[in-house]
Amino acid sequence: MSEPGAAGPSPAAIQVSRIMRPDDANIAGNVHGGTILKMIEEAGAIISTRHCNSQAGEPCVAALARVERTDFLSPVCIGEVANVSAEITYTSRHSVEVQVNVMSENILTGAKKVTNKATLWYVPLSLKNVNKVVEVPPIQYARKEQEDEGKKRYEEQKLDRLETKQRNGDVILPVINPDRQTKEPHTVGYSQSSLIHLVGPSDCTLLGFVHGGVTMKLMDEVAGIVAARHCKTNIVTASVDAINFHEKIKKGCVITVSGRMTFTSNKSMEIEVFVDADPFVDEPRERYRAVSAFFTYVSLSKEGKPLPVPQLLTETEDEKRRFEEGKGRYLQTKAKRQAQMQQQAAQQ
Repeated sequence: MSEPGAAGPSPAAIQVSRIMRPDDANIAGNVHGGTILKMIEEAGAIISTRHCNSQAGEPCVAALARVERTDFLSPVCIGEVANVSAEITYTSRHSVEVQVNVMSENILTGAKKVTNKATLWYVPLSLKNVNKVVEVPPIQYARKEQEDEGKKRYEEQKLDRLETKQRNGDVILPVINPDRQTKEPHTVGYSQSSLIHLVGPSDCTLLGFVHGGVTMKLMDEVAGIVAARHCKTNIVTASVDAINFHEKIKKGCVITVSGRMTFTSNKSMEIEVFVDADPFVDEPRERYRAVSAFFTYVSLSKEGKPLPVPQLLTETEDEKRRFEEGKGRYLQTKAKRQAQMQQQAAQQ
């Protein structure tokens, strides 16, 4: 075992594989985005926890703090194998950056395709004290530039997490399921949805708080319900904006996962999803905002072709404001994608 404080070699990448079953998929046979997100988080948690316990010190478990934007590049189908590989690419004193790639494999033909790429951030929490963040063993970098680039990403995500927490702290009221008979189709109120879940032992880590992957799967389910109610077609997850885990959710909490439509383009829908926790067991505390994110969905025909999305009808000033904010995020993402395509074309 390495000496405490000594930089160890970069841990080897790990791979988690699982065949996709019918209960992993939607009615069209495409695997739910939440299922893939859960596998991504599991792989990240394994490699982060292993690394953080690789040197002498307090035993700890790595907890998910943030997931950067991730795009669903290609659907995964029932019967295919999802191969999730994870590698640590940067460590700060108290956090770990993990890069994860997902590749689907048709085990009958051997055909493979990349379906997802994601970046996750973890913090190690002591087994003795869930509120104590322990120090992360440093890793060795092949080049100094890799460390500098990682530090830049670390500072950017740290700033964004702070801004998001301030913006989403207690400002958004929990969504109450409306009487849809009184709502017009394609309005925010018509499609908004909530899911209530009691956190049990099977949802939790060794420290008794919820796995990030469990939370993300529930968030994707709610976002999918909102999208399906809005367009009444088959829908799939196209991308997820940064997911920020503001506070831990402990065993025994009742969580309310709420989703509402914020923006629609011609072929996509942005859904805001947030998770509020009500502690009931051993800790009488007021409801608090635990997680927040934006999911983007697309509508598909029975043949899997993109369909036009019904435009969102905004009714209140808050809905109009959120629509314009969503439009700004959409245009920013579109501009980044076009710049990347131009850069790739120039390199060829």
